[in-house]
Amino acid sequence: MSTPSEFYASIRTELAAIAEAGLFKRERIITSPQGSEIETADGRQVINLCANNYLGLSSHPTVIAAAHRILDERGFGLSSVRFICGTQDQHKELERRLSGFVGTEDTILYGSAFDANGGLFETLFGADDAIISDELNHASIIDGIRLSKAKRFRYKHNDLDDLRARLEEAEAAGARFKLVFTDGVFSMDGTIARLDEIRAICDEFGALLGVDDSHATGFLGPRGRGTHEYRGLFGKIDIITGTLGKALGGASGGFTSASADVVALLRQRSRPYLFSNTIAPPIVGATLAVLDLLEGGTELRDRLEDNTKLFRAGLTALGFDIKPGLHPIIPVMVYDAEKAQALAQKLLERGIYVVGFFYPVVPKGQARIRVQISALHSEDELRQALGAFEAAGRELEIIR
Repeated sequence: MSTPSEFYASIRTELAAIAEAGLFKRERIITSPQGSEIETADGRQVINLCANNYLGLSSHPTVIAAAHRILDERGFGLSSVRFICGTQDQHKELERRLSGFVGTEDTILYGSAFDANGGLFETLFGADDAIISDELNHASIIDGIRLSKAKRFRYKHNDLDDLRARLEEAEAAGARFKLVFTDGVFSMDGTIARLDEIRAICDEFGALLGVDDSHATGFLGPRGRGTHEYRGLFGKIDIITGTLGKALGGASGGFTSASADVVALLRQRSRPYLFSNTIAPPIVGATLAVLDLLEGGTELRDRLEDNTKLFRAGLTALGFDIKPGLHPIIPVMVYDAEKAQALAQKLLERGIYVVGFFYPVVPKGQARIRVQISALHSEDELRQALGAFEAAGRELEIIR
């Protein structure tokens, strides 16, 4: 019979193996608000190139003022789930506004986008159904699908021939309802899903289409409505999940937007919604202010687009191997986990805050620095960062 001491010894052994493989992740402490520059625990001011703060709204004065106002008017928290006493009128207003913003009939709020995906699939699909998922979908989608009794099929990343084959397989298995689900933008690569082509294939097979648009809502597309707008499918997606924790203010909270009937069933049976605390009032009020800003013009998404073009062109000119595209997620491929961490450290020494990503966050042999650009970055900051990349890259012989 094993003992608790043996259990703890096995944990220590596993941690040591992670460290030995160069895969141990350590938190870095910052002591300032989120911005294009942040302060680290040792007092340094550094340019931040790894936040999901795409539109620079995490510390925007209008957003902060809205949060303060709602904090005073509606309180810090509601100490309840939604269906008991956790629904204020502003929660319903935010759901209505989000529905209009992304182009669906209704929206349901969750504590996080992870919860939105975690409570989606098991509520809507059963053993007679099939869910077909891109192999590089976010962990929350993978975990959410695992909770469902539906038949599961994975298609090769961004491979629509393989998607078609998996749909044919699902049909042959006698699936009642079929759902194809994909990230709108893949968080480690910045790849934008080919939703227009996927929609056409779904229509051919009578399948529903769902999208997690966490890395697109607020800035992708002509009006920043998301991947579906970018691909000309506004109002033509069956289910959209997303987050309030990235471009839409960067605090916390997620949502699912869909038909009124789908959302109604989620309110009745989706476990993370039924058994998790409601989103805090200041976050709801601040997110409403975010939507006011975004619906008032496209200045922030336009500036983000310009900044992204500048930095992508700069890295390419220096000789770095980056994933192609136009998204503000810019993967700088290093391939080796230890070298990715070394590059991140060299950049930090030069005043640039980035993080190395490696297995299990990305596949083995695909280690990288994931740069993320913000509308808040100035041209001077971006050029300073490019200079630091050049110096560190040459020192580590990543570029010549």
